[in-house]
Amino acid sequence: MSVAGRVAGVLEAFLPGDVRLTLTEICRRAGIPLTTGHRLVGELTAAGFLERLPDGPYRIGTRLWRIGAQAAGPRGLRELALPYMAELYAATRENVQLGVLLGDRVLCLERLRGPHSVPVVSRVAGELPLHSTGVGKVLLAYAPEALTERLLAAPLPAYTPGTITDPARLRAELAEIRRTGMAHTQEEMTIGACSAAAPVRGPGEEVVAALSVVAWRHSADLRRLDPAVLEAARGLSRDLADLD
Repeated sequence: MSVAGRVAGVLEAFLPGDVRLTLTEICRRAGIPLTTGHRLVGELTAAGFLERLPDGPYRIGTRLWRIGAQAAGPRGLRELALPYMAELYAATRENVQLGVLLGDRVLCLERLRGPHSVPVVSRVAGELPLHSTGVGKVLLAYAPEALTERLLAAPLPAYTPGTITDPARLRAELAEIRRTGMAHTQEEMTIGACSAAAPVRGPGEEVVAALSVVAWRHSADLRRLDPAVLEAARGLSRDLADLD
């Protein structure tokens, strides 16, 4: 493995969304010896690409964050989405999430959360599964057929007792999402949480992202949240269409 490949492996160790990793965890994920990892991590930390925390683990440094924030596609979508996400949060006072398809996962581009919102597992730049989240179901419903079939052919992990793991049931739900333009979850990713999500369309009506509200299941009426989520997603879609 080249030096560049080893450096890339060290940085990609943080891709699953883990904020803090020990040196041993980084080396194991990167597939490099501990001695090599110690040297590379030390150099990356000195350069500001990684940061060592007082109790020992490492996290992504501000220098790498500043470089990554300049990525044209995600940055443009995020900047256009933020006003609509802020309006959606003001209307619901619940978690608001923006996600895009990344391989067979959801990449969380942005998240707004209030002090009384239900705790969620998502974090900015973190990844989520497709089959058990509102944003994921939207993206899966409009994903290329090959991706959908590959995911449905593999075992679907259960994150809670409410996670849909039956391929036939999930396939029917995806068809309903395409029919209604809305996806819903009930305690499928996090106990106590529910969500409503809608597609965001780019030029040519292609679905490029998904926008969702995640709320407490015991107090939220998803059908009453649907209009606000739809309005925000459609407004963002109009802005994206104007860029064409």
